Order: sequence, then C-alpha cells, then structure tokens
Amino acid sequence: MRVLLVEDDRSLADIIVAGMREQHLTVLIASSVREARARAELGHYDVIVLDVMLPDGSGFDLCAWIRARGISTPILMLTARDAVDDRVRGLESGADDYLIKPFAFRELVARIHALARRKPAIAATEHHFADLHVDLASRAVVRNGVAIRLTAKEFSLLEFFVMHAGVVVDRAAITAHVWDENHDPFTNVLEVLVRRLRRKIDDDFDPRLIHTIRGAGYRFGP
Repeated sequence: MRVLLVEDDRSLADIIVAGMREQHLTVLIASSVREARARAELGHYDVIVLDVMLPDGSGFDLCAWIRARGISTPILMLTARDAVDDRVRGLESGADDYLIKPFAFRELVARIHALARRKPAIAATEHHFADLHVDLASRAVVRNGVAIRLTAKEFSLLEFFVMHAGVVVDRAAITAHVWDENHDPFTNVLEVLVRRLRRKIDDDFDPRLIHTIRGAGYRFGP
C-alpha cells in the first residue's frame, strides 16, 4: 500500500514513517502545501494522511484543492485541533476521516487500512489487456486463463503499468511508485524487477505487453 504523508513536523513524520514501513507500507513525505500538491498530482496513492497546520497554508484548503483536481484518493486528516467546527470543516473540505493528536499508532494504521478498503467502490479496479486480466482490488492476475502469482513489488510494478497503459513512463516515475524517495535510482533493481514480471506475464504468452522504449522508459499494452 502506498501512502502520502503531509506533515511538517519532521520528527513526528520520521516516527510515523518508521512505524508504517514496519507495517510494509510505502510512504512518501511532503512537508508543505506546495510539495503536497506536486506529489498528489504526479503520484498515485492509496491513502493521503494530511496535517491541518502547514507552514505555507491550511490543510483544509489543500484538501479542498485535491478534491477540486478530481483526485478521489481517501484522505485522513491528522491534527491537534479537536473542536467540532474543525472536524466538520475537514469533512466538508473533502476529508474521509479525522484523527486527533496525540493518537495511538495502531489506530492510525487501522484507519489507513479501512480507508484503503473503501477505494474500490470509488474507482474501477478490473482491467483487461489482450488476454490479461488484472483486478487491483483483489490483486488477482490471470493471463489466458492461467492464474499468476506475483510478489508485492511485482504487483506494484504491474499496477503502475496498468494505471499508465499506452503511455511511455520513465524510470523515475516507476521507482517513485514501487519504492519511495529513499530508493537509489542509479541501481539496476528496476530492470531486474521488470525482467521478473516479464517472465511471469509475457514470456509464455502473445502478444507481449511490456515494451522497452530505448532512452525513454517503458510502455505497457498490446
């Protein structure tokens, strides 16, 4: 699962990120409204965890901006404010849930998982490419009637390809989705992962779906 954490308190953000990664969540951090806007527009996330108090603006306004852009990712607002008016304002600006600081980390993770489970009702999860069937909700992958088992990273890579089918995507965009900002883009782990995915969904089937575009990246589709 991929989470965008918008929090300007770096010490708190580091604690949250460390805990989330122990729960096998991929987390990217934004510490300002400006950075959060860029990450929200360019990346795909299962849940956005959004602090209300940010150095260059309001989390309420940022939440409203995200919704105005047509981004339907579930949003959990995280704040020290506990007034009813603030909770109502957060929900009215487009948030799906509200958690008040201080909080139990287990509750934060439970709410993130609960919000992520709602997402399939918002967007289509089943996709077909030639004889390949991918269900992003159940994580089922079937090609020509054969069920294919993928690792978490392999499925994350396939998920990114599915969401950008027909478009040439570069290494930076792929690694930002499959890994996080701490990944070293100059290693060959992406190429290794692409080869592993190809062996499972492409090598014994026709037509090929994963295409290398030299000097540009990859394109997915028949």
